[in-house]
Amino acid sequence: MSKTAVITGASAGIGGSFARLLGREGYDLVLVARNEDRLKATAEELKNEFGVECEILVADLSTEQGCKQVEERVSDPLRPIDVLINNAGFGIRDSFQKSHIESEQQLLDVLVRAPMRLMHSALPLMRERNSGIIINVSSVAGWIAGGTYSAAKSYLTVLSESMHTELHATQVNVLALCPGFTHTEFHQRAKMRMNALPKFMWLSADDVVNKAWADARSGKAISVPGWQYAIVSSLARFAPRPLVRKVGMNVRVRQRPK
Repeated sequence: MSKTAVITGASAGIGGSFARLLGREGYDLVLVARNEDRLKATAEELKNEFGVECEILVADLSTEQGCKQVEERVSDPLRPIDVLINNAGFGIRDSFQKSHIESEQQLLDVLVRAPMRLMHSALPLMRERNSGIIINVSSVAGWIAGGTYSAAKSYLTVLSESMHTELHATQVNVLALCPGFTHTEFHQRAKMRMNALPKFMWLSADDVVNKAWADARSGKAISVPGWQYAIVSSLARFAPRPLVRKVGMNVRVRQRPK
């Protein structure tokens, strides 16, 4: 019997890499994103390359309707899922004092509300079947003080750890994936300045996903890809908070346009 994976933000970047990895492993895929044309093109490519079934859901997770649409799919008892990848996200380049409240609300809805609700919808069937993997794409930014993006990712990491602990006696695993700077469309879409970042600090989406999948299958609670971010995350978690706050804000300021 074939297995099924739901991936949000599946048309590019880390979500696209997850789609390729899971397609290669024989999972039928449910691809979720806002752009229908890109979803169709991605689905066709994956079908041709891996011979798997690809269902597309055109949904904007910042809206109630879009979130509910995906909730209904992941909780459908007639079409149970085996893997949920909560990957959809975006960033805001402006400081909280200058940003538009509508943008901040959308960020909260996509980065916090959507993964929380999709996980809440998926877990009952996974518990009933005693099988499943949920990967919440968080960030090392969740351990620094870098505005509302950091705050949202902190929520996602802590919730993932909590659920991992609650489910320790089952065959259902919840993992927080906490990458650093990764080559995707994320920073370009947010119009952030990234030219000053050293090349060695960049990760490839495929490497991030391969590490996350191996860690999820081995039952880990947190995955931090890359030796450089293993160091960064340790410093961010255990260094004095005044220092962490200063470094976090300096990183955010450098990303903003002059």
